[in-house]
Formats: sequence, structure tokens, C-alpha cells
Amino acid sequence: MTETTERITVEDVRKLALPLGTRVIAGDGQLNQPVAWTTVIYPEDGTASKSLQRGEMILVAPNTNKEQRTTTDLDVVRWASDIHASAVVLSEAPSPTAIAEANAYGMPVLTLPSGSRIRLVEKAIVSLLVDRKGQIERRGTQIYRQLTQISSRNEGMAELISAMARLTNKSVVVQDKRLRVLYSSVQPQFVGYWDEIEQFLKKTDNLPVEIQDRHRVSEMDNPVLMQSLPSPGLARLVSPIVTKDIGRGFLSIIGWDNNLDDIDTLVAEHGAAACALEMAKAKAISDTEKRLRGTFLDRLLIGDVSQQEAIRQGERFEHDMTQTHLAIVLAWQGEKTYSTRRLETLVNGVVTSQRINALVWQREREEEVLVFLATESKNPIDSSLKLAHSITTEVQRQYPHARVALGLGQEARDVAGWRTSYRDAVQALDLARRLQTDTPLYIGDLGVYQLILSLSDREKLVAFCDKTLGTLLEYDLRQHADLIKTLEAFFACHGNLSETAEMLIVHRNTLLYRMTRINDIASIDLKRPETRLALHLALTVRRLLMLS
Repeated sequence: MTETTERITVEDVRKLALPLGTRVIAGDGQLNQPVAWTTVIYPEDGTASKSLQRGEMILVAPNTNKEQRTTTDLDVVRWASDIHASAVVLSEAPSPTAIAEANAYGMPVLTLPSGSRIRLVEKAIVSLLVDRKGQIERRGTQIYRQLTQISSRNEGMAELISAMARLTNKSVVVQDKRLRVLYSSVQPQFVGYWDEIEQFLKKTDNLPVEIQDRHRVSEMDNPVLMQSLPSPGLARLVSPIVTKDIGRGFLSIIGWDNNLDDIDTLVAEHGAAACALEMAKAKAISDTEKRLRGTFLDRLLIGDVSQQEAIRQGERFEHDMTQTHLAIVLAWQGEKTYSTRRLETLVNGVVTSQRINALVWQREREEEVLVFLATESKNPIDSSLKLAHSITTEVQRQYPHARVALGLGQEARDVAGWRTSYRDAVQALDLARRLQTDTPLYIGDLGVYQLILSLSDREKLVAFCDKTLGTLLEYDLRQHADLIKTLEAFFACHGNLSETAEMLIVHRNTLLYRMTRINDIASIDLKRPETRLALHLALTVRRLLMLS
């Protein structure tokens, strides 16, 4: 045998030479045994005439003639143990007795996939023993072919991940460009560390600096990087998933840092390429569905869709069109703006993460994103405003130097009312733009806003605010109190004290004390309707004055 500079183990042979899909049946803990050479034996031949050196891997050919079998799998296992072989590789499933005996002797037993040609297996092992580098290159080609075939058979990303986990015996994670975990396969030995690992993987700052800019990852010379994880002894091989020269996500193979090897690197590299194909297919399908949905919804907005057709189309989109809906329209505003596609992606992310039932689509010509939200039956306006505020918060997080305007329409109890809800939402959006505010505006509040904005005497509006709220504002400033905030929550909850206390996260008794203080400090009686109207109006005027 040609001398090699590297020690080849049973695990190396399994990963680099044996057919993909080979299974370890027994002796899983002994796969670090060194392999000196390999020999093929046939069940119809005896073992007595065979002379093997210590550490050889025994390949057992399939039994083509049952009547002439002279050697059983149990005989082979016992013989392999006696001569100190490194492992036994069977062409057929072993008997329970042979498995039990192998485990007792600590002898690794592996089975080849059906249809494997034993002489080609022998050739691959010999190639590895005499030319490890060349065999690694050949193995890389095999891995790429297997993974891309999974994609071409439309078996999906989940099957890709499972195949990579089987090839490496490591945990595998696929994330999108926002670092959300799309798919994962976790090895049992890492379950206890997994929460900590996932938290680490989800933080952008924890990405290696070489792959943080997704527009430059295609220029990398080395597509696979190794990175230590916070859990002692654990590391990952991470590779960007690149389509059309832009990073679309990340593939990580996670294991013990002293156990990540060449085959894991190959799987990471070729696996990322296969994932890129899968993501490109999924995106093409998604874009087609978006276009079809957008065409249908555009027809709906011009009144060209009946209730029955809407229900049928909704079933195709897995969306219940019979529910009450409310339109939310969004658009960038200010000097710093981005594409409507980015805004659509952001909104879809919020809707998906909160598991909200909504239809979202980009209206590129109108430079807006339209959301039709299937509202909650109890508090439709409040639930819609909650979603709108969540979107605003996410915009501020992702694009801190940009602003977005949001308008909400009235409820639409059937499809015929969607057009009106959309028009109302556009009207509210226009006012939000006029006010240059990213506070979501609901059409139901527009009347008061427009009335106030129509008043040209700003000094009188300021005087009205001062007269109605002045003492409360001064008290808050002097005592660092929250009386104005309490009043705003009180009106937002329509005067419901329990809901107000819940919104403010205070005890009900604390809220009652604050309400009493408001009465005393402002010398008012909140029980009087006229007083409530004046306060509510003054708070609205103050908000508009601060925005304008």
C-alpha cells in the first residue's frame, strides 16, 4: 500500500468513500478506528483462506446464490473481531444476532444502499487511502450531484437539510437574509445547547464580517467560514446562500470544533449552492403568485369581482374572503426613501411573524403597499391599529433614517366594501403625509383632524391647549408625572378604566388615584361629557401642533 501522511478512520471512509446513504448499524462509538486497507469477501467463500492485516475494512458482497452460502454475517463479525479488523461493511441488512454480537465486540458494522456495486466501493476506498485529496474532490462532485437532484425532484428544502444532516452527522440550519431560521435539523447531543445557539445565530453582529454585506458575498474566495459558538467546544461552518450575486440567506453546519472536517466543508459549500437553487425556485413561484394575486386584487378595487368569485379566488390564496376586512395603505415619506418592494417585504415579515391573516401586495405604480387585514370580531379598529403600530416600529428598527406614512380605512363587511375601505385608507394616508407623521391615522378620526387643520388661527389653538391642559402639563413637568399620558390612554380605551390600567401597566387603584389628581389639579369633573370632549379635543390639537 502506498504510504499516506494522514490517518484514515472508519468515519473518514464512511464520509468520503462509501456510497451516499450508507448507514451505521452497530459500533457507532468506534468509528475513529484507523483503516489500513480493504478486502472484499463473498458469502459463498469461507474466511479461513483469507489473510488480512490488522485494521482492514471488510467488504461483504451480496449473496447471489443462497444455496452456496458458507459464511453468515455473524461469522464475518466474529472473524473481523478475531483479526482486529477496523469495520465490516455489508451489502445486505444484517441479522439481529450479528448486530448484537457486533455491539458486544465493539465492531463497527455498516450497510450499503441497495444496488451498490461492491468492486466500485472497494475502488473508492483504495482511492481514499492512496490519494485523499483526489477522493475528496470526487466526493464533492457526488455530494453536489445528490443535493441538486433533490432540488430537481422538487423534494423541498426540508429534504435538502435532512440529506446534509445524514452526510455530516451534524446539526444543519438554514436562515434567510434577516437571519430568521427557515429550516433546521438538530442532532440529539446538541438539544441542550440549542436555545443558546439559535439566539447567537439570529444576531446580525454575530455573523463573520466577511459575509455581513450580502451584496459582496459573491466576491469571496473562500465560500465557507469557520466560527466558534458561545457554547464551549462548539463551532459552525457557515456559507452564504447566493442567488444572482446577492446573499439570500445562510447555511450553517454545527458540531464540535475538533470534529468539523473536509466533508463538512464540502457539504456546506455545495449545500449552500443547492439551497440557492431551492430559494430561487421558491422566489419564482412566490413572484408568480404575487402577480396573480395583485391582478385579482386590482380588479377587486375597481369593482370587477363578484362576492362568489372573490371567495373562490380566496380559497386559492388560502384566505377567507368572507371575513370582515380593513384596508391599511403605507408609503415612504420624507427625503430618505426606499423601494416599495422593501416596504412590502417588511410588512410581510411583520404579518408572518405575528401570524396575522392578511393579504399584502405592492402597488408599484401608486408607490404604496396595500394590506387587507382580516380583523378581529371584537375590536377591529384596535387590532388594525396594533398591526399598523407594529409596522411603524419595525420600519424604525430596520430603517432608522426613513419614515413611513400609514392610513387606515373603515371596516368592510363584504367584498363590495373593500373599494370604500381602500379609498378611506388613501385619504387617511394623504393626511398623514400632510402632517409628516408616522403615527397611523384612522379614517374615523379624520373629521376632527381636518376641522382642526382648517382653522388658520394657530395662536387660538395654542391658547385653547394651554387653557385646557396647561395645569396638567406644568404638573407633569414639575413632578415628572404621567397625567397627560394617563388621559391619552383613558381616551384611547374609550373611558374603560380596566383597559386603561392594562395599557399603562399600572394597578387599577393607581389609575383611580391619577384620575382623581387630574380632577383636582385641573379643577375639572371628568364625569361631565362636555369636559371629556374639551380634554379629548385639546389632546388632539396638541398632537397636531407638535407634528406640524
